[in-house]
Amino acid sequence: MFLCRMKTILDVLMSFDEKLHLLYDKPEIDSIKYLAVSDVTGLSKAQLRAFTGNEITTPQAEKLTDIANQLQTGIPLQYILGHTEFYGLNFQVNPSVLIPRPETEELVEWIIQAAQERHQQEAILDIGTGSGCIPVKLKKHLPDAEVSAIDISPAALQTAKQNATLNGVDVAFIEADILNPVEISFPQYSILVSNPPYVTEREKAHMHVNVLNNEPHLALFVSDHDPLVFYRAIADFALQHLTSNGLLFFEINENLGQQMIDLLQDKNLKNIELRQDMRGKDRMIKAQKA
Repeated sequence: MFLCRMKTILDVLMSFDEKLHLLYDKPEIDSIKYLAVSDVTGLSKAQLRAFTGNEITTPQAEKLTDIANQLQTGIPLQYILGHTEFYGLNFQVNPSVLIPRPETEELVEWIIQAAQERHQQEAILDIGTGSGCIPVKLKKHLPDAEVSAIDISPAALQTAKQNATLNGVDVAFIEADILNPVEISFPQYSILVSNPPYVTEREKAHMHVNVLNNEPHLALFVSDHDPLVFYRAIADFALQHLTSNGLLFFEINENLGQQMIDLLQDKNLKNIELRQDMRGKDRMIKAQKA
């Protein structure tokens, strides 16, 4: 009688390599496979590297095979697992929300630093919140701040509310369209932040297929003829609902840094600062209301 050999950690890691080599480059495959195997087995990346000969259970092997098969279709790992990490916190994610990116962590870090330097109680609004990663993290680090968030998508707001509960913070969520905000009476805020849609239609050709086919286009794309439509609307909103000396933060398209400076200057905002992300790309900007 022959018994099937139990799969080892090395077996499943190699299986990911074989199944994903046509979709991703090697560094991305390495990131994906270690994250997947770690999530299923509970072992750290260091343990996976050190004990590649260790066997895993049959249910674990079957689950990892299923994950690899789903990855082959282009579904992002974060959607398959149903969660991801953002700035040290765990967030639920699904196709109704964008998967949080590392550059957004840099934006949040900038906001936290600016708020801590001001030594005042802040009233913060995140516009287009998606998964809620920005307001939840801000509330976690700035517990005395009043933090609110809006989004046009009821499904996204439901996910954001779950993430606030998951991380034990109180954030007020509002369903609203920033392009038509007149139906809601908004108070004054000392900090506004937004990571709005900023990928132009012509840039679609350069995006990975797993993003195009799975992440919500409503949160990603703007038309080529008016790529700053959301920034203009939010800047106008800031003129009405940002307190004197209040701060406005944006994550931006790397190719539109100068255009963003011009837009904010045209709105008579001051102390405009453009920053690059960890990869040296123009990615975030801050302005202040006079």
